[in-house]
Amino acid sequence: MKIIILGAGQVGTSVANNLVSEANDITVVDQNPELLRELADRLDLRTVQGSAGHPEVLVRAGAEDADMILAVTNSDETNMVACQVAYTLFHTPTKIARVRALAYTQHPELFTQDALPIDVLISPEQLVTEYVMRLIEYPGALQVLDFASGRVRLVGVRAREGGPLVGHGLRTLFIHKPDVDARVAAIYREGQAIHPEGDTVIEVDDEVFFVAAANNIRAVMSELRDVERPNRRLMFAGGGNIGKRLALELQRQYQVKLIERDKVRAQKISEQLEKTIVLQGNAADEELLLEENIENTDVFCAVTNDDEANILSAMLAKQLGARKVMALINRAAYVDLVESGSIDIAISPQQATIGSLLTHIRRGDVVRVHSLRRGAAEAMEAVAHGDRSSSRVVGRFIDDIKLPKGVTIGAIVRGEAVLIAHHDTVVESGDHVILFLVNKRLIPEVEKLFSVGFMFL
Repeated sequence: MKIIILGAGQVGTSVANNLVSEANDITVVDQNPELLRELADRLDLRTVQGSAGHPEVLVRAGAEDADMILAVTNSDETNMVACQVAYTLFHTPTKIARVRALAYTQHPELFTQDALPIDVLISPEQLVTEYVMRLIEYPGALQVLDFASGRVRLVGVRAREGGPLVGHGLRTLFIHKPDVDARVAAIYREGQAIHPEGDTVIEVDDEVFFVAAANNIRAVMSELRDVERPNRRLMFAGGGNIGKRLALELQRQYQVKLIERDKVRAQKISEQLEKTIVLQGNAADEELLLEENIENTDVFCAVTNDDEANILSAMLAKQLGARKVMALINRAAYVDLVESGSIDIAISPQQATIGSLLTHIRRGDVVRVHSLRRGAAEAMEAVAHGDRSSSRVVGRFIDDIKLPKGVTIGAIVRGEAVLIAHHDTVVESGDHVILFLVNKRLIPEVEKLFSVGFMFL
């Protein structure tokens, strides 16, 4: 696929990193020559210096025969103009734009073929907001990812001493919880993937990913660790787009405090957030945190635009007694570093955004993609088509499907029904199949598996 990425910032660079290894023809456009030089030195791609919205620059980037344009510059307006130019002059089939401002995104009628011809809108702020909200909903989870419009979820949990399943084989889950259906999709032990079998024993500190219907998640989590009390008191550091959105979404269900350094902005958002206590000050101020009873806070989440400030304030909050702390971190090099210390969860806007983009890049009928473990693993929702004679999956038991090693089918969504995958489950045409891939290099094999052809028998 020939893809043009407009913008070599954090999102554009992360997307290029993910796509360049998948036999795509990638060109990156940016005005900063140093960013482009650094990208070209590391990755096998083309770079073009210039303004993303200029027709002449897009011509040099190869827009005349591009399959897709990803407009992810720091300017909403530039991204929108670039998609308009690509549609009008080059008839580019797929146009994806990052648009962050609520002033635009709350008016979907703007983004039609008769107005601004953008096929897919990406809002990293909204994606991060939804991601954090799911983590708050399920205390103890490391990741909570939606499939089938939220009816099925993939959850990552670290096994702890005291969980009934810890020290026992996976099949005992169904003895403890006979009415709960779930599938363990992957286990990571000391960073290495372990293929889950019925006799696989869960050990303390294993990172376990399981697939379950939304209403069964808490029951499965209770098998892997002590049940944590529900979150009630939340504190957010940073009153930018993400902090404000989180407070707006959560203030009716939780006790929410928000710390904003800028006095004018603090005043402005305090008028917009009726039930949130807005504090003007520095989130890394020990005295302020103690005054606001940080030791009674269930979740402290730092979401400013400054990685270092987020890390320092989250570490301080944890030291002062916050039960769980999260930090928004843009630099990938920091993520592993902080999660091995006192910060419980590092939130990567790039990883949240990349999943949405990959959904439109995967070959075949792919409805949803989530990038996991810094892009090394992937979970996807693919639709099965054809019949037993034209498909490698339709009409077959799960056990009979020749899955690549490292790929697990976790669940099947058939109409309104959620079916957890077992060895005797039969895949039907039109089923939405939820898969976990421990290595993204397996993607071409999975795409081939779900392609429709003839005479496969």
